[in-house]
Amino acid sequence: MEHSAPIWLTYGFTYLAAAVLAVPLARALGLGAIIGYLGAGIAMGPWGLGLVRNVEDILHFAEFGVVLMLFVIGLELQPKRLWELRRPIFGWGMAQMAVCTGILFLAAWAFGFSWRVSLIAGMGLALSSTAICLQVMSERNLMRTPSGQAAFSILLFQDVAAIPILALIPILGAYKAAAAHGESHVWLTIFKTVGTIGAVIIGGRLLLQPVLRWIARSKTPEIFTATSLLLVVGIAMLMVQVGLSMALGAFLAGVLLADSEYRSELETNIEPFKGLLLGLFFMAVGMSIDFGVILQSPLVMAAMVLGFLSLKALMIFGLAKVMNIPWRERPVFTLMLAQGGEFAFVVFQTAAQYKVFQHSVSSMLVAAVALSMLLGPLLLVLLDKLLLRRFAAIKDAQDPQDKAREISEPQEAPIIVAGFGRYGQIVARVLLAQGIRPTILDHSVEMLEAAQTYGYRVFYGDATRVDLLRIAGAAQARVLVIAVDAPDQSVKIASQARKHFPDLEIVARARDLDHWFRLRDLDIAHIQREVFESSLASAQSVLELVGESPADAKRMAERFREHNLDLAERMYPHYKDQNQNQLIAVAKQGRQQLVEQMAKERAALLQDEQPDSQNHRPAGRDEA
Repeated sequence: MEHSAPIWLTYGFTYLAAAVLAVPLARALGLGAIIGYLGAGIAMGPWGLGLVRNVEDILHFAEFGVVLMLFVIGLELQPKRLWELRRPIFGWGMAQMAVCTGILFLAAWAFGFSWRVSLIAGMGLALSSTAICLQVMSERNLMRTPSGQAAFSILLFQDVAAIPILALIPILGAYKAAAAHGESHVWLTIFKTVGTIGAVIIGGRLLLQPVLRWIARSKTPEIFTATSLLLVVGIAMLMVQVGLSMALGAFLAGVLLADSEYRSELETNIEPFKGLLLGLFFMAVGMSIDFGVILQSPLVMAAMVLGFLSLKALMIFGLAKVMNIPWRERPVFTLMLAQGGEFAFVVFQTAAQYKVFQHSVSSMLVAAVALSMLLGPLLLVLLDKLLLRRFAAIKDAQDPQDKAREISEPQEAPIIVAGFGRYGQIVARVLLAQGIRPTILDHSVEMLEAAQTYGYRVFYGDATRVDLLRIAGAAQARVLVIAVDAPDQSVKIASQARKHFPDLEIVARARDLDHWFRLRDLDIAHIQREVFESSLASAQSVLELVGESPADAKRMAERFREHNLDLAERMYPHYKDQNQNQLIAVAKQGRQQLVEQMAKERAALLQDEQPDSQNHRPAGRDEA
């Protein structure tokens, strides 16, 4: 009896096998995972081996990967963080999108395309590859350089700008259909779009937090994962029902939950599904490229790729000059952002779906973006060879990074110190003086070199990674000291340690009161505010210098310490309130109570001193 595998099993095996072969090969060639997925899709599709024929069905299913990606991007865009970075994001980011979209729109319009096609093409081609740019910046140690900070701000604005672009496409599609049939449904589409977005925002604010809190109380991890997926699928279905983009709804849901206490858990649950489905989406895009259209006009395709890369590079290079980015960093900054981005695939596929332009135009644009992403890494390699002397300083700065090796051998020390800056050094030195040798982790190459100069053994590693914490011995250690500078990194380390190593005691450094509150959310008992004790010691010295006795100065400082710690505990329940009035009221009340208490103590001390002064008055004064 002949047996045949189900079609879903055959397709599943084909996709996974293609990804396993193509992606590592593309990474080995320095081309990145996205190019690997695209290449695998091309090889499997109708213009390759022909293993897959129903490309449209696969593309619709795989689009859910983009929906999950937008949800995760929304989770990462905390309103507070956006507000802190508002100037570089909405300044340089908006400038890049406006300038590049404008020049590309004019170029397409000049070649006879309609204004709708020119506008969507200009917007899609103005986007850059977040995945490739972050990879390049990480490999070249550019994240903390002026070009790295500027590129990150621009990419962040592009992530935000992609959402209005997706919302605009159905409106342009309705406009085109109305113009063709002599009808006008544009205003109805606009009203429907605005109304749906408003309903999602209001409903999300009112319902999402209570529902997630209720699900979390069940203490069933798989149900929380199911709820995460249900949330994204439900909003995606709502958007489809009203004729809008699924990705738009998912992004809004992510932004609404960006400040939620469940953000990290949601992101962790969604990440594996997002990665697999996003890879499948890029493979489906590769399958859907119509090489027949490209082969009919190879010169047009070459001109399109070189033309949009040149125009975009020219605009970005000029912008880099205006932004005062160092000249040595400008070529890499320009090439990183000049290539097309993965989200352009979503924009062009959506535009074809809503009939803004024909499928042949979509195929040409998708192929142009894919080729630009393929050329980008190759041009960077060529740039390094042509401008090797100019990049010597950057290369020298990167050499220590190449020499640094992550911690790889399992450690068994009872104490782990994460961060070897000013704070971590003092903790480690006290322990070493008592004969206790901790395992010390730090991800700064410069700090490692300085530590080795003075004879300390510090391991290179990012303590936010669970695998490195496990190798450092977190499963057996008794205490983890979190001494890193950045509050976000500190909270992430604490969260990972709480989740994966529940028996590990945590001693954490808090930069300020807000950081202290966030660590308290993780039930960490041993938290030290980094300048609190030293500030009290300085205040005690000042009191002594202005005439207070050492005992009184110490008592005053200690009383202030007790009061401040108590006040922090009273403020803690209110720090997440949308309205900060209660928090401010508690702080003001505490300050007034301290002033009154200190005044009472001073009056009591003066009263106690008066009898002593009367008993010891000079005889001459009595006689007078």
